[in-house]
Amino acid sequence: MSQKKLGFGLMRLPSLDPNDASKIDIEQTKKMVDTFIEKGFTYFDTAWMYCGFASENATKEVLVKRYPRDSYTLATKLHAGFIKTKEDRDAVFNKQLEKTGVEFFDYYLLHSVEDGANYEGYVKYDCFNWAMKKKEEGLIRHFGFSFHGTPELLDKILSEHPEVEIVQIQMNYADWENPLVQSGRLYEVLRKYNMPFLVMEPVKGGSLASA
Repeated sequence: MSQKKLGFGLMRLPSLDPNDASKIDIEQTKKMVDTFIEKGFTYFDTAWMYCGFASENATKEVLVKRYPRDSYTLATKLHAGFIKTKEDRDAVFNKQLEKTGVEFFDYYLLHSVEDGANYEGYVKYDCFNWAMKKKEEGLIRHFGFSFHGTPELLDKILSEHPEVEIVQIQMNYADWENPLVQSGRLYEVLRKYNMPFLVMEPVKGGSLASA
């Protein structure tokens, strides 16, 4: 049976304090996770800084402690803004394993690759080769990146890094021809490389659903 194509994003979670995203309502989130899994979905997405750096901890409480490891797929991300030395890569990664309570990540993404500082940081600290070593060690099952840059940069990265297995892009009908997002052109680059991809913001944070 193929995996259902809907993910549970752990970025905007219910909070006990409207002024503090890190005060996650764990009991409400558990109910949401239970419903998601009961409906046959398995993909969960978190990241180092989501919910005031509390999302990965919450993932452990609402998912990892409560479900068998083979019943869900977990993705998290490394953000260039928190990498100032090569040693920082391992420091963050090891902390992510601790915070989530898993022994490996199904998907590990370089977060928000874009033109300028973020991409340059990933290159400076050799994050592509570093991630592949994590994969060789069995700590990552699949490696890729989330992307907010230009189609030209996406083409450059995929041509230089055939080891990439998946890319996450922002895509919805409002952004298809948006000159800033350029979803349509990004999609064509992904097709050029026959690259599997994940969609973020399919309803623009809910705004398309209420339009």
